[in-house]
Amino acid sequence: MEQPLLSGEFEKKKEKENLSSYQYLGRTNSVSASTQVSVQEIRSAANVSSIYPPIDESLITPQNTEEIDYYQGGVGVGHHGGNTSYEVGRPILDEVEIRELLIDYVGHRCCWGSRPARTWKICAFDDCNVYVGTLETFTEEREIIKETEPYLGGKIDGKDSGPAVGVWELDLRSEFPPLFVPHKETKTKVPHSQVIEKCSGCAGRGEIPCPACNAGEEPGFYKENQTFQCSACHGRGLIAHRDGSDTICVNCKGKGKLLCGTCGSQGLVKCKTCQGGGALLVRNDAIVRWKTLSSRKVSATSGAASVPDEVFHRAKGIQLCNTQAYQCTPAFFADSFFLNKFSSEVIADRCPVPPTARVLCERHAISVVPVTRVTMAQGNQSFSFYIIGVSREVYLMGYYPSRFCWGLCPCLDWLRL
Repeated sequence: MEQPLLSGEFEKKKEKENLSSYQYLGRTNSVSASTQVSVQEIRSAANVSSIYPPIDESLITPQNTEEIDYYQGGVGVGHHGGNTSYEVGRPILDEVEIRELLIDYVGHRCCWGSRPARTWKICAFDDCNVYVGTLETFTEEREIIKETEPYLGGKIDGKDSGPAVGVWELDLRSEFPPLFVPHKETKTKVPHSQVIEKCSGCAGRGEIPCPACNAGEEPGFYKENQTFQCSACHGRGLIAHRDGSDTICVNCKGKGKLLCGTCGSQGLVKCKTCQGGGALLVRNDAIVRWKTLSSRKVSATSGAASVPDEVFHRAKGIQLCNTQAYQCTPAFFADSFFLNKFSSEVIADRCPVPPTARVLCERHAISVVPVTRVTMAQGNQSFSFYIIGVSREVYLMGYYPSRFCWGLCPCLDWLRL
């Protein structure tokens, strides 16, 4: 009598006996639920102090609340690359569930047949869990740009109105976004930064030489009464007819010359930069950007090495740790050298911060993504696919025996968009 391919009640009972609990040891930079501050306090600290208060988890925007599971039960001790690691205690898939997942996946592919998924034998079933580490760095960047506009008179907000304000002294609490937003940008005027300057385009005259009749002349140098030859009568003032008669040119009214159509041959036109006022109002504007810089790292066994990292980043996994601090340090697992080393590598791969920015907060997480590699065979043919994540997504990019599209499926998928 054939033994069942996947474990039953006995294996489940044995698995429960092998489970051992672990305790994540919190570090000094991790979030404490008992230390809470208000949103206003956090935003105030970002403006007036370089030492920030502790951050409350409720004030932090979750990465994706629907895709985060916290692992609170026991974990079995396994091996990952020769090092002790954590294995996921999850319900074991049976043959019926595996076939149903593959049939559903194949059913959404054009020109794929479901016969191999229904009839071929499952000959191998391997767990090759993958660890995903992330480090998110929430930064605030500020820079000053100069803005000019025509000055047409009136009071200005200059140094006489108050002391100059530095870019990092601006109070932007009303604009402060939730922590770890992907990106937000705002622009604000810097108080007491307005000055009046002479317009460089016209040297303060308000007028510039006409670009039509005084092209290339410097401000202050121009010629008046410049005229152009009439193109209708070619400067004669008369229009010749076939019968030998002449009539006065209506275009130039018999003068043979035309005034400049741009300035009326006055030689000057109003300066567009200063609107004819001769002066410009110059002020400083602050551009403030809040951005989350993300670095990710994947640690996969050889069994899952053929799967692109992007697939694991999108998959729903089980979080082993999630800490927030102003500068995260590696997580500590009491009985896993591998996870301690993996966390250190994620922290070491921190995204560079621009010199005009400062770090407000960091968030470090390590997740384990359940991955099962299934091999099906019939005769001399075989193929493999993966069941990834808690949501059990199927990934199959290699050979599948029942395809009838001769490689045209990607084209057909593109046409459907």
